[in-house]
Amino acid sequence: MGLEEAQRPREGDLLAAQDLRIVLEEPIGDVVCVARRRKGQALAAYFELPKLPERLEVEPPSTAEIALGLGLEPEDIGFDRHETSLYSAGVPYLFVPIRSLDAIGRAAPGIMRWATKDGPAAYLYTREAARQGSAYHARMFASAWGLTEDPATGSAVAAFAGVVQAFDCPRDGEHMLVIEQGFEMSRPSLIALGLVIEGGALASATIGGSVVIVSSGSLDL
Repeated sequence: MGLEEAQRPREGDLLAAQDLRIVLEEPIGDVVCVARRRKGQALAAYFELPKLPERLEVEPPSTAEIALGLGLEPEDIGFDRHETSLYSAGVPYLFVPIRSLDAIGRAAPGIMRWATKDGPAAYLYTREAARQGSAYHARMFASAWGLTEDPATGSAVAAFAGVVQAFDCPRDGEHMLVIEQGFEMSRPSLIALGLVIEGGALASATIGGSVVIVSSGSLDL
């Protein structure tokens, strides 16, 4: 190892001293990621949404069709002001509000005619949570994408920011919500959704949570 290489700070050393800000160039736009070391806790990483979610101008399937495709009853769908909706922050999702934790646990992907290869995956959510401190409990089915169920879906939570803003109408200011997912798969995950509301509209959003380093590397320029 040469002297110059030995003196070069490594990413682990940098992260121990300060937060790391990384910009990923993606087709949807630049994605800003902040990696943060927390004393006595797992590492955390947060992404700023390069594109705010938008509601898709497409009529969602009927409640009866959705219930049939998910193995539920029509009365299992919907709670409070929440209704089935379609949103995308780069990837389309059909957001299905489920009335209870029991009902969402009974859901199973069947013949979901709306879930074509280019169509929306189904993201089910309920306000009842298995863990204290979680704002929502969720499941994601995408059999047409070759994925029966996903334990943690960042792109869905990014689009879910639009659902929260539309149906919960949070007050102006900063909000942090925890969405739990993957519990039915014995792969529990917690995704933090950060919202900034200005003038009743979503101004910006972040997604993130705890992370574990599984590999590292460097680029020699």
